[in-house]
Amino acid sequence: AKRRDMRDDLTFTIDPKDAKDFDDALSFKTLENGNYEIGIHIADVSHYVQENTLLEEEAYNRATSVYLVDRVVPMLPEILSNGACSLRPNEEKLTFSAVFEMNEKGHVLNEWFGRTVTYSDKRFAYEEAQEIIETKENIISKEISITGKSYTVKNEIVEATLKLDELAKKLRKKRLQQGAITFDRVEVKFNLNEKAEPIGVFFKESKDANKLIEEFMLLANRKVAEFIGSKKGVPSKKTFIYRVHDEPNLDKLNALQSIVSKFGYTNKIDTTNKQTTSSSLNQLLKDVHGKAEANMIETLAVRTMSKAEYTTQNIGHYGLAFDYYSHFTSPIRRYPDVMTHRLLQHYLDGGKSPKAEGYEEKCKHSSEQEYLASRAERDSIKYMQVKYMADHKDQEFEGVISGVTEWGIYVEILENKCEGMVRIREIKDDYYLYDEKQFALVGQSTKNLYQLGDHVLIKVKKTDLERKHLDFTLLEKIEKDLT
Repeated sequence: AKRRDMRDDLTFTIDPKDAKDFDDALSFKTLENGNYEIGIHIADVSHYVQENTLLEEEAYNRATSVYLVDRVVPMLPEILSNGACSLRPNEEKLTFSAVFEMNEKGHVLNEWFGRTVTYSDKRFAYEEAQEIIETKENIISKEISITGKSYTVKNEIVEATLKLDELAKKLRKKRLQQGAITFDRVEVKFNLNEKAEPIGVFFKESKDANKLIEEFMLLANRKVAEFIGSKKGVPSKKTFIYRVHDEPNLDKLNALQSIVSKFGYTNKIDTTNKQTTSSSLNQLLKDVHGKAEANMIETLAVRTMSKAEYTTQNIGHYGLAFDYYSHFTSPIRRYPDVMTHRLLQHYLDGGKSPKAEGYEEKCKHSSEQEYLASRAERDSIKYMQVKYMADHKDQEFEGVISGVTEWGIYVEILENKCEGMVRIREIKDDYYLYDEKQFALVGQSTKNLYQLGDHVLIKVKKTDLERKHLDFTLLEKIEKDLT
């Protein structure tokens, strides 16, 4: 009875096709004045996970779900994460919502935050939403076929998806103009057999449907943080959970500059101010997109960045170009979002600002757990790559040199992004020395160079699953015709 009833509003979820925990849903309706009411509805985890319970204690200790290649280690028991809290289609759910009135230009005219009850009419995979966006066919009902199954989508959902996509693009454009940095990185994914062994590698790229969801989640996260953190443009000093991101490291940016100039990217990374730094970085990322060295340069660019973390001390979010930012949209898989929900409700009820100390400690713990989880996720990918390559020992692969050290070169295979090492002592055609200025190994007598970005042909020599390590044999350098 205390909740806003939004069950009659057109509501749907868009998630990866194998997802089981649906944190968020979008609702859409056109208002009489021609504006749009868009609801971002988030699973009301704090309704189920009460403070001072064993469930709360365990959720806090884990602080995050961990997504490994072959399994998920959830933060909450599955009866909650995939059941009671999950915004499954055709079920009434308890949600915490951010509802915005927006105009055609994507400007937010009104906002409302509070607890709601919602009903999801449809569950989309990203691929299905993407097909609606790409075909733009606006017919009475649209049949789309994904992985052999046919789906009929009502016209109103087609229209809502297209309008949300349009608004998301405007939000994104504005964000980039304000200095946000876009890392559209390709994710490595695996096809697993029934024994959870890798039998194939494929790449997942962020398309319009992914970006649609991303923009509205960013909007909710930003608006919640502004609502609590700022009063008429002045910091409110209220205790809150912020997601902050500091400015990049100048020395690392200069090092990146000298590496990318070796590849012929002559546009300078202009570090005069925040705006010029981010726009020149965006230009670089755009220039390398789709090239063989893209993954390597994107990785190096990411390393110039500070780490995003949780804190009660707001310094803004550099990468997103937001003065206020929090995490509100994924409480099923992130503990800080649960804290955000509780504090938001506390302030909506007219509560006074609690002491920051206890929250700061919880933020620190959450940041540490997040770091451990992302390391485990990276290691899990590396492990599967090594396992996959163990079955391809006789094959030759083309790769790009992704790292050069005094003990050898790292090579990333182009077709599956597996990275391995060629030891310097095993390059037999000369005696090689490491030249750090050129990021290269130089042959003493032939003056032959192996440097960052060179294309080479390799074979797998040895796979070490325990150390998650690949050793390659270098077959030859591939000379690229640059004309």
